[in-house]
Amino acid sequence: MKKQHLILAIACLATLITGCKSSEKPLAGSNWHVEDGVIVVNEPHRAAGQQSMLEFYTDPIPVVRVGFVGLGMRGPGAVSRFTHMEGVEIKALCDKYPDRAHACQRYLANAGMPEAAEYSGDEGYKQLCERDDIDLVYIATNWQTHVEIALYAMEHGKHVAIEVPSATSIEDCWRLIDTSERTRKHCMMLENCVYDFFELTCLNMAQKGLFGEILHTEGAYIHNLEPFWDDYADNWRLDFNQKHGGDVYPTHGFGPCCQALNIHRGDKMEYLVSMATKSVNGLKIAKKKMGVDEFACGDHIVTLVMTKSGKSMEIQHNVFTPRPYNRLYQLTGTEGFANKYPVSGLTLRNSQIDRNALPDIPQLDEHDFVPNDVKNELLQYYKHPIHQEIEEKAKQVGGHGGMDFVMDYRLVYCLQNGLPLDQDVYDLAEWCAISELSAISHANKSMPVRFPDFTRGDWNKVKGLHFYMKGERPATKIVKN
Repeated sequence: MKKQHLILAIACLATLITGCKSSEKPLAGSNWHVEDGVIVVNEPHRAAGQQSMLEFYTDPIPVVRVGFVGLGMRGPGAVSRFTHMEGVEIKALCDKYPDRAHACQRYLANAGMPEAAEYSGDEGYKQLCERDDIDLVYIATNWQTHVEIALYAMEHGKHVAIEVPSATSIEDCWRLIDTSERTRKHCMMLENCVYDFFELTCLNMAQKGLFGEILHTEGAYIHNLEPFWDDYADNWRLDFNQKHGGDVYPTHGFGPCCQALNIHRGDKMEYLVSMATKSVNGLKIAKKKMGVDEFACGDHIVTLVMTKSGKSMEIQHNVFTPRPYNRLYQLTGTEGFANKYPVSGLTLRNSQIDRNALPDIPQLDEHDFVPNDVKNELLQYYKHPIHQEIEEKAKQVGGHGGMDFVMDYRLVYCLQNGLPLDQDVYDLAEWCAISELSAISHANKSMPVRFPDFTRGDWNKVKGLHFYMKGERPATKIVKN
């Protein structure tokens, strides 16, 4: 009898527990739900009339006519750089504040170029986009206005290039993709760090197999902005950090990592997890400048990403504490290693050295960086063809040591020659999406978050990243405009 009572009690308890579990509401957010312990962000289907922008190119534009929107911090430098390129006409300058637009006329005058039309005010960009003599709208405004300006430009028949980060939410990433696919207009993010002289050379090394198979990459944006917060008009950047958690500025460190792993060109990101420290310095600065008692962005944020092919990535963000500037940039391969920050170096197996091409390189220690003279010889030998073509002029013109000019040059070069751009709209979305995805993970005790497939199933159609040169055409059959 006692045994029967015990069995009955256990059965009742099991029923009670099961009933309690079934009555719980599943964890979900406004744009995500949970499947098998993984947060899944909603992914819209491709609408009728839209086509993939993978490997997309248009007819050549021999003279690229440009309009600039946003002439505060980065915009003026872009205007100046464009005056050093052939086959470019600067048609219009726009900023919220009219004096900024007018001030950039001096760059045109110094280059002997005609004066450009000027637009100002909160919606001056609309008049610029409505002109019929502009091919490309170059957007360097604050983050909060990037998307609306880009959408308006594409809807009015313009290609767009947008400063980083081009979008700050998953929803806006999809809006840019959908509009680009429907209007058949390029939508490129202006990520300059992928053109860094060390990083692009290491990418070339990786593509030639020098490091073996790349298994792990690391990137970061570690840059104490305390001396610069007052430079952002209307306090827009600190205000954004105060309102948003997660890695709000990922693309400088993340972009080069994605390129090294051929993301959406043979591999794709599967899921991420993220965690952040509490806000100490960020809150202290915001309390002083804004009078607030809360600050969403942690002082230091770490995000880990796993790809479908079993490779890993680590991304860090810290703009609040005193540390040396650092983008990390690390490539860990089966046969070698590359590192830019805090110390630039290469580690290689001796078997990876082409002794016919580099006969004077000594035996290498696989537990240490190669000697500096060997590193310099390797960097020269594997210099990327883009840098072989334009490095000297880029360093003369400048812009973060020249990589800004390389970025602008390649954008114009590809448009002039009817080539696919080096960075497409899916790069933009993937590199920007880290912001909201990391915030979702951190807010839910570092739960894994599935990475959206912004290509909608096309991530494996293109085999490897390629920077196109004049006369080349994609091997993948993509509909041309």
